[in-house]
Amino acid sequence: MMKPDRLTEEIRQWIRLNSEEEYAAFQRKLLPTLPPEKIHGVRTPALRKYAKELKKREDIEAFLRQLPHERFEEDQLHAFILSEIRDPSECLEQLDRFLPYIDNWATCDQLSPKCFRKHPEVLPEKIRDWMASEETYVIRFGIGMLMQHFLEDNFNPVYLQRVSEVRSREYYVNMMIAWYFATALAKQPDAAMPYLEERRLDPWVHNKTIQKAIESYRISDSQKEYLRTLRVKNGRTKDQ
Repeated sequence: MMKPDRLTEEIRQWIRLNSEEEYAAFQRKLLPTLPPEKIHGVRTPALRKYAKELKKREDIEAFLRQLPHERFEEDQLHAFILSEIRDPSECLEQLDRFLPYIDNWATCDQLSPKCFRKHPEVLPEKIRDWMASEETYVIRFGIGMLMQHFLEDNFNPVYLQRVSEVRSREYYVNMMIAWYFATALAKQPDAAMPYLEERRLDPWVHNKTIQKAIESYRISDSQKEYLRTLRVKNGRTKDQ
C-alpha cells in the first residue's frame, strides 16, 4: 500500500465529513463483495460533484496513482474523474491502470467515459483485450462498453458472437452477459434472437437473458410470449 499523498488525505477527510452511516448500511447490502469497513456512505451526487472539482486540481495525478484505494468512495471518485476525461488516448491509458483494481459492480458500471461517445472507434480492440482478461470487473467493463456504444449505429454482429463465447464462473460477469443480450434483443432482435433459439449461451445466462428481456419495457408483449417458450431447464451456472 502506497503512503497517502496530501491530496488523498484531503479526499479521505472529505469522505469522513460527508459520510452517512445509515446510507453506508444500505450500500453494504448492495455490495456484498466489499468488506463493510470499506464503505463509508457518501451519496453519489455528492461524489460526482466533488469529482468535477478534483479533476481541475493540478495534483490530481497523485491521487489517480494511489492504487489500490482504501475506500469505496475513493474508487467512485476515481471512476467519475476518468469519466470526464476528454482525450480518448489519455482515457485509455488511465483505464488500463485503474481497471484491474476495481472490486465491485457499482464502480465498474458507473465508470462511463464521455469521450467514447464521440470516439467509439478507439474501443473495439481494447474491448477485445478487456474481455480476454482474467479479472472479473475488467471483463464486465468490456462487455458494458460494447452494450453502451455498439448496439446501435456502430453495431456489428461479430460483437454478439464474441460476448456469447465468454464463459465464466463469476456471477457479475454472467449477469453482464445476460444484460448485454437482453439489451441486444431490444435493439438488434433479428441478430440476437438466434443465440437463444439455438441455445448458444450458458444455460444460466440464457434464462437470465430471457428474464431480463421479459422485464424490459422495450420488448413487445408478443416477443415476451415467444421468449417464455425458449426457457431451458436446469439453467444454472456451476457456482449458482
